[in-house]
Amino acid sequence: MTETTQLAIGRPASLATDRLPGGTTTALRALVARPTLTVALVWLALVVLAALLPGALTHHDPLAADPAAKLTAPDAAHWFGTDQLGRDLYARVVHGTALTLQAAVLAIVIGLVGGSLVGLVAGFVGGVVDAVLMRVADVLLAIPSLLLSLTIVTVLGFGTVNVAVAVGVASIATIARIMRSEVVRVRTAPYVEAASANGNRWWRVLAVHVLPNAAGPVLVLAALEFGTAILAVSSLSFLGYGAQPPQPEWGSLVATGRDFIASSWWLTTIPGLVIAVTVLAGNRVARALDTERRAVR
Repeated sequence: MTETTQLAIGRPASLATDRLPGGTTTALRALVARPTLTVALVWLALVVLAALLPGALTHHDPLAADPAAKLTAPDAAHWFGTDQLGRDLYARVVHGTALTLQAAVLAIVIGLVGGSLVGLVAGFVGGVVDAVLMRVADVLLAIPSLLLSLTIVTVLGFGTVNVAVAVGVASIATIARIMRSEVVRVRTAPYVEAASANGNRWWRVLAVHVLPNAAGPVLVLAALEFGTAILAVSSLSFLGYGAQPPQPEWGSLVATGRDFIASSWWLTTIPGLVIAVTVLAGNRVARALDTERRAVR
């Protein structure tokens, strides 16, 4: 028997994970140590799957009505029950994920890009430009975000895209404030001053040295804004500004079921729970990202 075979026999069988790459093993151990984060990631993965491939989660047509099965309570045939037209609520929730998630992601992108540009310019240029931009941001922050979104979407009109634009514009001021504070902090760092002293152009210093080192907190805030965007989009859809019937959207599903809440609780409770769990899962992941950022920093 060779020495290699003896070592293999003497090795504990419980260390099967040692065959995995070091980074994979560390990640698995971290997830096991934080079960709430694991649950949040699994839930968000299901949400993304529902948005991209709804047919993988349900075979029911979300628009197919069955009057004989209207207002059926949740059972084996209809997991979430049916609505007033006999449409499968589970299928409508799954297919409605795409519209809600697309609007939330678009809103985050608009807020992240717009707020980052405003904060970057204000923090790096300073002076009068900084004062003017931040006073405008203060005015926007003084208005409740939902009210500001409602005002914007009233001007733009109905539709999921308009709702996303309204929510994104309403979040620009918050992100701009965070980006501006980080840029001001990084701008006076020794390595930034050294890069400027070495003759680098201002745009190179901004892109290579300032922006990457100021982006961390902003990205964490954008992750936190995911839950806020879901709530804002669902709220505007609940008020009737989102996708128009018969297209399903999480907020509109809650709005449709409110007329039957006394007799058919599932029409509002289940979509509302889906919204709440998605928001909580997004916040849990954002907190984990913030914790990792602080640890590295």
